[in-house]
Amino acid sequence: MSANGSEAMNRGAKIAGCLHNTGEGGISDHHRHGGDLIYQIGTGYFGCRDGQGRFSMERLLTAVASAPVRAIEIKLSQGAKPGMGGVLPKAKITPEIAMIRGVSMDKDVVSPAGHSAFRDIPSMIDFIESIAEATGLPVGIKSAVGELTFWEELAHAMATSKRGPDYIQIDGGEGGTGAAPLVFSDHVAFPFKIAMSRVYGRFVEAGISEHIVFIGAGRLGFPEEASLALALGCDMVSVAREAMLSIGCIQAQRCHTDHCPTGVATHNKWLIRGLDPTNKAARMANYVMALRKEILWLARASGVVHPCLMGPNHFAIVDDHFRASTLEEAFGCRLPQPDSSAERRGELARLMGTPHLA
Repeated sequence: MSANGSEAMNRGAKIAGCLHNTGEGGISDHHRHGGDLIYQIGTGYFGCRDGQGRFSMERLLTAVASAPVRAIEIKLSQGAKPGMGGVLPKAKITPEIAMIRGVSMDKDVVSPAGHSAFRDIPSMIDFIESIAEATGLPVGIKSAVGELTFWEELAHAMATSKRGPDYIQIDGGEGGTGAAPLVFSDHVAFPFKIAMSRVYGRFVEAGISEHIVFIGAGRLGFPEEASLALALGCDMVSVAREAMLSIGCIQAQRCHTDHCPTGVATHNKWLIRGLDPTNKAARMANYVMALRKEILWLARASGVVHPCLMGPNHFAIVDDHFRASTLEEAFGCRLPQPDSSAERRGELARLMGTPHLA
């Protein structure tokens, strides 16, 4: 993303009171305009790597101390291109990018397909716990979903050891990026609804689903999709595509050319000037606040005071022949039933400032 685009996102996050995910490119000055951050660490360890490209705890601590980081996210894979790494050609590495990422300008920079700091579930948990202990911050993982053995083993390991990520972000295969081959973005990884329901079910079976924060991603930027994600077990949702659209993205699919016509995904100074970060920050904040408002509308229309009380019983899946199925029937797994006790409703009503709806 361009400098002005990152600044607009961060300023907008501050206005809306939401979290701004840095992406795996590291923390830049454009992330330091008041918005709270989730610092994402990918396989390239940008911003927290040594001279050989290996993870550096010392540099991570320096990066975290330099900005309002509220959580750290280890990206195992993303929905648009799971199982793939990436290449940043040296021709696109500016002095600023080199400084932010901690890389050389003299050669292409490769993000491997897998992490070098761990190799299996036990070593991943050790890595997560070491970061949590060193930083004092929540540490989560983000991943697309394919085979389920990994998730079964992770749930078992966490249940028996009482260690592991503080949150899990499930990224649907419908997630997007301009850097993904079409065969991956179209055909690899489960769509979000299937991925979330299957993974959440494994943690329900392990008896630890209530001890982990679940975050959903993958075209959840519309109120009905975000509400369904909450009913499937999510505590939060991430939004990328719609937030990008709010600051001017027109999906020109020219991200890789450095000629994004709206200045969102380019380092061309002439094109970047077309994106006013102050104006676009307000638009991004308006989008987030409107999304929240409409999710709340749907919750109230369903007879509950807060979206977290929306459960599987509030939704039906209707097929092409107008047959309706419950969410548990449609996805074939146990789903969370929200705590709708009078005490819980009263607590949420007071929180929302609407005691008459308790």
